[in-house]
Amino acid sequence: MIIKLSQSSTDMALKHLVKWFAQQDVEARQINWGAQVLLVTSSKWKGDADYLKSIDGVESVTEMTADYQLCTRKFQPQDTVIDLGDGVIFGRGATVMMAGPCAVESEDQVMRTAEFLRSKFDIKVFRAGAFKPRTSPYTFQGLADEGLNLLAKVRKEFGMKIITEVKDTTHLAAVADVADIIQIGTKAMYNFSLLAMCGQLKQPIVLKRGFMTTIKEFLQAADFILSSGNSKVILCERGIRSFEPQTRFCLDVCSAALIKELSHLPIVLDPSHAMGIAAQVPLVAQSAAALGVDGLLIETHPDPANAKSDKEQALSFEEFGRIVPVLDKICTAVGRRLIA
Repeated sequence: MIIKLSQSSTDMALKHLVKWFAQQDVEARQINWGAQVLLVTSSKWKGDADYLKSIDGVESVTEMTADYQLCTRKFQPQDTVIDLGDGVIFGRGATVMMAGPCAVESEDQVMRTAEFLRSKFDIKVFRAGAFKPRTSPYTFQGLADEGLNLLAKVRKEFGMKIITEVKDTTHLAAVADVADIIQIGTKAMYNFSLLAMCGQLKQPIVLKRGFMTTIKEFLQAADFILSSGNSKVILCERGIRSFEPQTRFCLDVCSAALIKELSHLPIVLDPSHAMGIAAQVPLVAQSAAALGVDGLLIETHPDPANAKSDKEQALSFEEFGRIVPVLDKICTAVGRRLIA
């Protein structure tokens, strides 16, 4: 159950509700939701909704049945729109292009990539990882703080928004100092301490679906962030593991379509990680654009053959250059606009 207090409600009304829930032996979490306060209980609790609605200062009471609540359209029917300024908007019919290398490898690499993206296509969001959660301990783990410094330089010199990944809570503060958008990767989706701490930040959070998780679990993870106070969550479908070994993952477009119905949160797709093979990434990206999603994450590298991370899926500058105008046309055809 979600109890929304009106903006004009008094502290006395909130204290009365908190006391009432305590008397019922019911845990009601207090959440700051924009300019309003919410009290959220477990969806399994079936209380006296009529009484709660009658309390002065209560704007609405929404009875929920799902284990995820704040991300649902039952709670908020209208789409969440996240406006970062400088024309970067998730929602309102926009599809935001987020491009760059998988990992920050060197100053030359990121500066060349940023210059290419900004000068040729006016790409506004630069993606690259300073901390890399690799499956093998013997592969490139990222430049860590040095990588963050290079991303800060990209941000300053090219005026680009930065999206970069956080692996765990130990370096969250350092990432938050640099990033305009913070990414929680597929392996960290179940790091509940990290989810809760990201819920205390002001930046939008791109939450990637775990590659072995259900839609329900994905949306529950989103609620961990939302219930900690950050309403700016962007869901990312990046592919799930299937029995087929020929592709890296299976991009679950069915889940993306269903989530658009279930949730008010923006959803973006990552065709690079799903496909894992550069030659097919453009086709998958075109399919994602046709779905009408709110953004795309695409990897490009000045020298893919020598990339230190996920070189098989990185597009060359030439390949990336060919796909952008195609994606622009597809977005237009489905009634959207590509923000490059």
